Amino acid sequence: MSLRDEKKQQTRHTLLDAALKLMNDGRSFVSISLREVTREAGVVPTAFYRHFRDMDELGLALVDDVCLSLRKLLREERLKAKGAGHIAIKGSVMMFLLYVRQESRYFDFLARERWSGSSKIREAIQREMNHFATDLSADFRLFPQMQDLPSDDLQMIADLVINTAMNWCGEILCLPAEQVRLQYELSMRAVKQLRLIFVGAKHWRSEKSTNIAI
Repeated sequence: MSLRDEKKQQTRHTLLDAALKLMNDGRSFVSISLREVTREAGVVPTAFYRHFRDMDELGLALVDDVCLSLRKLLREERLKAKGAGHIAIKGSVMMFLLYVRQESRYFDFLARERWSGSSKIREAIQREMNHFATDLSADFRLFPQMQDLPSDDLQMIADLVINTAMNWCGEILCLPAEQVRLQYELSMRAVKQLRLIFVGAKHWRSEKSTNIAI
């Protein structure tokens, strides 16, 4: 990457970071103006347009940045689990919640904007949730106890897992960093919730299901 490209990437990151900082006090994304973002980033408004056409495009970039990284991390965790021969529920939950804490501003943005604000951003977040579920349902086929379930059932189970995980985001972000025990208790409850989902999945029989030996 050339020095010019590095500087361009740095400016892009600074603009994204500025938007997140402006939302720290509970403001919604749609309430933030382009001029506020550039002022916070320390660049002139014309520099903004070298990276984004408008604020919606900046919001879409925020969604992409956190979700692409998370999809990669979750996929790596599940591939490790394949080698162990079981679904790595605890490892995946702990890794996910740790990532949420590390990238708290991004996940606060996702949790808030998922149900409000710009329709383009809401749709983008939902698309990413669908991608997560599709990845997860495909990975379910790697595990013997899930292989005989119909594809639409696997997708349904994956949707349930992803929506449950998104609900944890709001809970973990509300806990102060020093409340380690409460964070641990939330993690263990999250593990139990996923175990309950997978216990139900083992015994689930839809009209299309065949007899599955588990």
